[in-house]
Amino acid sequence: MNPLELARAEPGPAFTVTLDGRDIDALPGQTVAAALWAAGVTSWRGTRGEGRPRGIFCGIGVCFDCLVTVNDRPNQRACLVPVRPGDAIRTQEGTGHEH
Repeated sequence: MNPLELARAEPGPAFTVTLDGRDIDALPGQTVAAALWAAGVTSWRGTRGEGRPRGIFCGIGVCFDCLVTVNDRPNQRACLVPVRPGDAIRTQEGTGHEH
């Protein structure tokens, strides 16, 4: 069953954000992580050093595994940041700062 139907949710109209230039549909009230997951994206950060893939882990802003760059601001916790129309989201490597 569709989760929206299960919860009897009636979100506003969908809008578009981008992940590394790719269009992603999002709904009002979603976090960046929720929008990415709904689009089938499960990893959006590489660890320092080895570049191992990371995405959402704790989902409550404690672990920092879901760090992403949103509108040129690195180190945003995707599980806490509400997605907004037109957001430019980028996968993040390591600390998110240029070397």
